[in-house]
Amino acid sequence: MILSDRDIKKYLSSGKIKISPKPNLSEALGSCSIDLRLGDTFRIFEHSRFPFIDTANPTLSKDLTTLITIKKGESFVLQPGDFVLATTIESITLPKNLLARLEGRSSLGRLGIVVHSTASIFEPGYSGKVVMEMGNMARIPVALYSGMRVCALTFEELTSSSDVPYNLKKSAKYMNQDSPVASKISSD
Repeated sequence: MILSDRDIKKYLSSGKIKISPKPNLSEALGSCSIDLRLGDTFRIFEHSRFPFIDTANPTLSKDLTTLITIKKGESFVLQPGDFVLATTIESITLPKNLLARLEGRSSLGRLGIVVHSTASIFEPGYSGKVVMEMGNMARIPVALYSGMRVCALTFEELTSSSDVPYNLKKSAKYMNQDSPVASKISSD
């Protein structure tokens, strides 16, 4: 079952869903989703330094990306064909009976911007910033600004609470992240 705007407000009021800083519901709340805003940190790929990505070599993966922070009021220009990791301003905490699904905003999609390529689900028990896998599929660069509404979360209730929510998994590689963390696939 997907939560409606009414249920999202109830879950936020009761603390079952935590979003910090608190969203301005008059701007962010949709009929079945809540918009989140783009943060100021991006993980960019140093594609000209390496001939390929070696998923079994964690050392190479660490050097493959660079974390950058944009200053207030500056834009981050996403070039055509580029791919970056970015975070939202907001952090979320989910209960063990609810998952969140990341969705792109139509207004950005119409410019060629995608906010996730495969990782759209935040498991029950997740806590941390929302990290997006952003790409520009258009043929023209797009300027993005910290604070702009960039994505939406929908929430789905599980049929029962998870026995092992994300925060209790030994394999929870991205728990409590506060910046766009590079891939940890080599630890699988």
